[in-house]
Amino acid sequence: YHPAPLSEKAPADTFVVEISALYKLPVNYSIASGDEKGYFVIHSSNGIVRTSKNLELEDFPVNFKVRATDSSNAAIFNEVEVTVEVIDENNFPPVFPSSLLEETLPENSPATQIVQLKAQDNDTGRNGLLTYGILNGHGLKFRINETTGILYSTAPFDYEEEPTEYQVVVYAEDDGIPEKKKGYCTVVIKITD
Repeated sequence: YHPAPLSEKAPADTFVVEISALYKLPVNYSIASGDEKGYFVIHSSNGIVRTSKNLELEDFPVNFKVRATDSSNAAIFNEVEVTVEVIDENNFPPVFPSSLLEETLPENSPATQIVQLKAQDNDTGRNGLLTYGILNGHGLKFRINETTGILYSTAPFDYEEEPTEYQVVVYAEDDGIPEKKKGYCTVVIKITD
């Protein structure tokens, strides 16, 4: 048996799987081995497995054996393996160390690297996998490497002819399940004469 994965936030008494033995007489179901930490309980007559307490992600997957025993003769039984996996929920949004950064950029600089942004996400796996983007790029004057978080200018600026300050809002987005989460950082770029 390989039931659908459970959420790490599944409460106690969550349905896991129904075990069913084909036998001419009634059987008693029990968990024979493998569930050392006691995460699961099984109903002795209907074979329904439920969680017995909150799940700790680091203990999973759990493989345990369910035994079906002839209700009138304990010497007659069979066992089946059940594998239960737990999905890591996306608990945390990405966070930048600072929500506001100030950088300077000399006018007439060719397209250049301005700053590397780095967000933290306390989730693991794909829930902590970040990609970077720009919310407002002021036309196409700025771009960001979606993997490294490096913010670039794409062309030189003219101090006399253009604004001397730009506010670029950058986001980091995780690849979370069931929903992706974002964190934001505003980069104020001052063009210097």
